[in-house]
Amino acid sequence: MHNGDTGAAVATLQRQLNDAGFKLTVDGWFGLSTEQALIAFQRRANLVADGIAGPKTIAALTSRDRDHRLLSEYDLEAAAIRLGIPVAAIKAVNLVESRGPGFGVNGKPVILYERHVAYRLLAEAELEPDIFGKKFPNLINPKRGGYAGGSAEWSRLSSARQIMPVEIADAACSWGQYQIMGYHWQLLGYDSIEQFVAAMHRSEADQLDAFCRYIEAAPAIHKAIKAKKWATFASLYNGPAYKDNLYDVKLARAFERFTPSEQAAA
Repeated sequence: MHNGDTGAAVATLQRQLNDAGFKLTVDGWFGLSTEQALIAFQRRANLVADGIAGPKTIAALTSRDRDHRLLSEYDLEAAAIRLGIPVAAIKAVNLVESRGPGFGVNGKPVILYERHVAYRLLAEAELEPDIFGKKFPNLINPKRGGYAGGSAEWSRLSSARQIMPVEIADAACSWGQYQIMGYHWQLLGYDSIEQFVAAMHRSEADQLDAFCRYIEAAPAIHKAIKAKKWATFASLYNGPAYKDNLYDVKLARAFERFTPSEQAAA
């Protein structure tokens, strides 16, 4: 939920914010007062203060205990300084490019097992992917696909780990909310794929660190986000399919949304 939404869910959100100490009129309209109260709550809860009532914020509103693995406003501010970009830019990327929560309902980091990557990595290791692929086409295949989605991707990874070296199976996955491929572990400065995977398990801040390492290791992408050239950034980060999903348009709009009005007018 965000500014402009209406309905029963917004009214419930307003009641939850009032229970947290705010004084909103429960009218089912997500206007400026509701957005400001939500941002204030997010800051107080040490969450990303984006004014969007996503799963993490709702969970914080309905639970007394905060999951300390979750990303905070401080984490994004530190990443912005590290990359030399406005906070609004890293918030835009966090909103548009991230997978959402960095951990699934099973408590494990979100992953997506890529069978075509496993095929390529096995071929590079001269481990005859065609032979294994005939028996396990859903796990080893030159064509992408076979996705189960959500926590079920962990079942695919578990099966893959049993039929190929664990390091190859792990390297064939994208990890965390920024979808960083495991095979990038060396490029990103990790000592091993095991160290990379352990970091992905620790926290969303560690997942954000992996994203920053990726940007720092890719000068063209780093240059594009610094210059706020969203089409270039989206093309380099997502590939040509970015046009189908309007990633560049979404990034530009999100950047404007998170840019303070006085800066936007400057």
